[in-house]
Amino acid sequence: MNLELSEEQAAVRELAADFVNREIVPHATAWDRAEEVDRGIVKKLGALGFLGLTIPEQYGGSGGDHLAYVLVTEELGRGDSSVRGLLSVSLGLVAKSINHWGTEEQKQRWLPRLCAGEALGCFALTEPGTGSDAGNLTTRAVRDGDSWVINGAKMFITNGTWAEVALVFARTGEAGHQGVSAFLVPTDTPGLTRTTVHGKLGLRGQPTAELAFADVRVPADAMLGPEGKGFNVAMSALAKGRMSVAAGCVGIIAASLDAAVAYATQREQFGKPIAAHQLVQEMLADIKVELDAARLLVWRVADLIERGLPFQTESSVAKLYASEAAVKAANTALQVFGGYGFIDEYPVGKYVRDARVMTLYEGTSQIQKLLIGRALTGVNAF
Repeated sequence: MNLELSEEQAAVRELAADFVNREIVPHATAWDRAEEVDRGIVKKLGALGFLGLTIPEQYGGSGGDHLAYVLVTEELGRGDSSVRGLLSVSLGLVAKSINHWGTEEQKQRWLPRLCAGEALGCFALTEPGTGSDAGNLTTRAVRDGDSWVINGAKMFITNGTWAEVALVFARTGEAGHQGVSAFLVPTDTPGLTRTTVHGKLGLRGQPTAELAFADVRVPADAMLGPEGKGFNVAMSALAKGRMSVAAGCVGIIAASLDAAVAYATQREQFGKPIAAHQLVQEMLADIKVELDAARLLVWRVADLIERGLPFQTESSVAKLYASEAAVKAANTALQVFGGYGFIDEYPVGKYVRDARVMTLYEGTSQIQKLLIGRALTGVNAF
């Protein structure tokens, strides 16, 4: 794996870092308190080409490779994980799925708007009673002539209240993952209602919703991929999505380290900066090691994807390590801040709250361990 960035990748990283420092960092605390980021950020992400990374230019994308995508995702995670989530879901889970599985008509209809930031997508997989057991969905789609009629509910759907299109997974056949199909559902379709989830511990600025489907009728050509292959659509999206979450976690670790170093070199106790105390330096060194290790694991996944090699297990490794490391790093940074870290005048408390959910969504840490274990042994422990 080449650890040296190309000129183009370095330029993309610099562009993302500048954007984050100007457009996100100054507002992150206010957005967190208000429980909503500025919606204008979506079009700004689109204007810079960030929402079209890895999507072909013929569909309105900006091209680029997966390492460039990872670099942008890391920077967004450094600035505000809520903004990172907007991109990771709309581009990483929805647009990339349409690009991979969609018909030409579906690509032409949705990708240009998603890439430009004129629309967002949401990934409607999780249900109120079904989280990790994605093959046991109860939302059902029934064929009725030239249409499918969808009934059910989805929960914890990122971008749910802002999205123009929902990638919905519903049961069309027998029990188990073989009976699941995927559909592209415009969110203004009659019968679809969206309710904002308030009071989240972290990612407070990110729009999260509960979706309810009551006789939602979509045409047959709204199905994404073959009938009965929705589980494959979901798993292929999540395999790359875990890389995106992991990259966002690297951003949280980097932000935690930057904040802790800045504070430790300014704050004085016992007549000298606390950075001069050995145990404080130990905490800073621990965060630095976690940062480098997590970043290299994420970059490895991007490199494997670009070379057309299997990456699913490595993606789980990166997601597991980076998410747990982000929790540890943010908590360590808060310890460096002491009591000041416990109030939201300083950013590290938000890092702790945002990092915590990373071990839960797109596959919990426990699910990642089972996936890695299955890859190692050939034995399915689900």
